[in-house]
Amino acid sequence: MRMKWTFLGLIISIIAVLAGCEPVMVMDPKGPQAETISNVIWISIATMALVVVVVFGMLAYIVIKYRASKQSADYEPPHIEGNPVVEAIIVGIPVLIIIFLSIITVKSTYEVEATPKGYEGQKPLVVYASSSDWKWHFSYPEENIETVNYLYIPTDRPLEFRLYSYGPITSFWIPQLGGQKYAMSDMVTTLHLAASVPGEYMGRNANFSGKGFAENIFHVEAMPESEFDKWVEEVKATADTLTEERFEELLEPGHLGQLTFKKTHLEFSPAPEGEHGGHQHGSSNSDDKAKKDESTDVDGGSDMEHQH
Repeated sequence: MRMKWTFLGLIISIIAVLAGCEPVMVMDPKGPQAETISNVIWISIATMALVVVVVFGMLAYIVIKYRASKQSADYEPPHIEGNPVVEAIIVGIPVLIIIFLSIITVKSTYEVEATPKGYEGQKPLVVYASSSDWKWHFSYPEENIETVNYLYIPTDRPLEFRLYSYGPITSFWIPQLGGQKYAMSDMVTTLHLAASVPGEYMGRNANFSGKGFAENIFHVEAMPESEFDKWVEEVKATADTLTEERFEELLEPGHLGQLTFKKTHLEFSPAPEGEHGGHQHGSSNSDDKAKKDESTDVDGGSDMEHQH
C-alpha cells in the first residue's frame, strides 16, 4: 500500500513539473519550414511509440504465457524448427519502418532546402548572416543597412539567408522558423526560411565555437512588411555609417549588445562567394601583401642562386 502511494505521488509530481515547462520551440513552429520539421518529428515519435508499445506488449504476453512451470526431472522440450512466417515478420517490419522514415526524411529535406511552400512566386529578402567570435552580423544588401546581434524580418515573405563565418564554423538556427545550417569561412551556404506569424523569436549559434559559445545568440523579430519598411527608413535616417575600421573592431573576439548601421561590410569585406569564394576570401590588401611576399621570396631565391 505504501509503495502504491509513493508511486502515485511520483507521477503527480512529474505531471506538475511538466505542466510548468515552456513548450519546446521546435514543436511550436511559426513558419512553413519549421512546420515541416515539426511534423517529421511528430511522425517519428509516433512511429517509435508504436514500436515500443507493440514490443513491450509482446514481451509481457510471452513472459506470462511461457513462464517457468514445474516439470518432471526427465522432461525434454520438443524440437522446433524455424518458422518462415515469423522470421519474415520480425525482419520485414523493421525494414518497412526504416523505408517509411527514410522516404519522409528525404522528402522533408528537399522541402526545407527549397523556397517555402506558398512563397514560390515572391522575391525573397536576402540577408547575409555572418558570425564572428561571438556575435552575429546581419547585412541587408538591398536596403544597405546592417545590424549586430538582432534581426528584423517581414512576415509572409520568403527569406534567403546567405551564411558564412569570420571565425570558426558556426551554425545558424532559429528553432521556430526552421532548421540549423552551418556557416563557414571559405564559402556561403544558403538557408530558406519564412515567418508566417509576427512575434519575437530566439536565434543562436548551435555549434560549439569556443568559450563564448553559450552567449552567441541573437534576437529575431518578425513584423508586417509595412512596419519592416518603416524600420529600414528609420535606420537610414538615424544610424551611424559602418566603416571598415569600425567593422574590424567588431570582429575582435568578445560579446556586444545590439548595434545598427547604415551601409554594410559587404562593400569592403565581401562574402566568400563568386570571385571571392574559396580560399581567395579576404581583403584586397591581404591579397596584395601575399603577392608582395611571394614576389620577395622569388627575388630572394634568385639572388641566392646568383650568389651561389
